[in-house]
Amino acid sequence: MTTTLITGANKGLGKETARQLIANGHTVWIAARDEARGRAAAKELGGRFVQLDVTDDASVASAIATIEADGGLDVLVNNAGIGLVALNGPDALKVFDTNAVGIVRVTEAALPVLKRSDNAVVVNLSSALGSFWANHEPSRPASHFSAIVYAASKAAVSMLTVQYARTVPEVKFNAVEPGYTATELGGTDPATSGGRPVGISARVIVRMATIGKDGPTGTFQEDDVELAW
Repeated sequence: MTTTLITGANKGLGKETARQLIANGHTVWIAARDEARGRAAAKELGGRFVQLDVTDDASVASAIATIEADGGLDVLVNNAGIGLVALNGPDALKVFDTNAVGIVRVTEAALPVLKRSDNAVVVNLSSALGSFWANHEPSRPASHFSAIVYAASKAAVSMLTVQYARTVPEVKFNAVEPGYTATELGGTDPATSGGRPVGISARVIVRMATIGKDGPTGTFQEDDVELAW
């Protein structure tokens, strides 16, 4: 049995990823800041709830201890993220603290447990908005869209993925671009937001969370293809 932890899993992409991984036979820990919402999502999906705020070191440590005591961890999906206009210092710090530093907090806490798995995998939710290639490729939406701090935070996520893949070769680290999706972050109604259904966007996360021992590491994936950084 594969045990997976998904941060920010009480709604949106995190919740749909949990739904699909549970259908694939994973034991999934639904991590959320809000206990009521997290427990409700876990009950609905058939997962397990753990309280986890990626901006709080004590919360992260407690969550990983709970998971370790229950038997261990094979897959970590760093999904939690926020989007703010953030054209000021305090808001920019909030975005980076959640989107980038949060990944460091959770990954560092989880690594000792992950390393005991015989197929340890980490999937980081990045974005083509943080891709230097996509930002300079006219055919890509990222080259026509401004998201100054959010995009910079996702560029940081991508570099964290590259560096972790190099530094911790016994664990496979990959970043994914889920696409513009109809969620609270991107607008919840596909008809008005232009975002695609969450069930489609979650597929790349699930694909990378279910790779085998010979799967890739240090890559950036979108749907069924690899993206340039």
